[in-house]
Amino acid sequence: MGGTRERLSDVLARRVVVLDGGLSTALADAGHDLSDSLWSARLLLTDPDAIRAAHLAYFRAGAEVAITSSYQATFEGFARRGLDARETAGLLRDSVALARAAASDVDGPRWVAASVGPYGAMLADGSEYRGRYGLPPAALEAFHRPRIEVLAEAGADVLAVETVPDVEEAEAVLRVVAGSGVPLWLSYSARGTRTCAGQPLAEAFAAVRGVDEVVAVGVNCCDPADVGEAVAIARRVAGKPVVAYPNSGESWDATARDWTGAAAFEPARVAGWVEGGARLVGGCCRVGPPMIGELASALSPGR
Repeated sequence: MGGTRERLSDVLARRVVVLDGGLSTALADAGHDLSDSLWSARLLLTDPDAIRAAHLAYFRAGAEVAITSSYQATFEGFARRGLDARETAGLLRDSVALARAAASDVDGPRWVAASVGPYGAMLADGSEYRGRYGLPPAALEAFHRPRIEVLAEAGADVLAVETVPDVEEAEAVLRVVAGSGVPLWLSYSARGTRTCAGQPLAEAFAAVRGVDEVVAVGVNCCDPADVGEAVAIARRVAGKPVVAYPNSGESWDATARDWTGAAAFEPARVAGWVEGGARLVGGCCRVGPPMIGELASALSPGR
């Protein structure tokens, strides 16, 4: 099973590619307790088979790309659990291997995107929806570099630099990867037409100009209602394919560690995103395999 994989960038030049949904959503729906500062990354330590099963559920629903469980897997976070750098690097490599193993259980080509979460994800306090950490750019580069280096060597097809709230952090990551030849997509957490740190999305998307490693730019874990305008801005400004995978439209309460409000993710809306230029589409938090199945079905005739 599985299939020969073209480079994801080549496929995006021809058609839309379906991403998975929220890994934590599939894990929570399967009964796993994720009320932990490591979030879904904890299962890399305690139940890796559950992660593989979650990836497989998305692939079977119609997703073509699995985003790994490394979003909140950091050297700093695992050090607080007593793991050394060698052990943490092994878990980061495991996150890619688990997604690749799930891909081998389904027919057709599937891709693995190694999640590179923002600095705020390591803090586990909702900072990825605020940004402005108060760190100098060099400190952000030092945080991201070792994890990116391990994930880049682990065999993923692309890095998913995701839920970035701040242009300053995005630029730090881009300095780490520029000239490396390692493909990545960059997606911001956003509200309306601004990053969560308040910068205009036009400014944020412009940061990828001239960085050949960037295969797509866009938004994730935002309200579905904000995606259409974000896609239009990204297409106009960046000169790259656009990635879009919003959450359900509910709001995360970092204090209560729970979601509030009503869901607004509707697969039928995705056609508008695609018309606007989105080429990588899927879901984030609270968007599970059934919804990704509906999205894939909605896209199939014109993909």
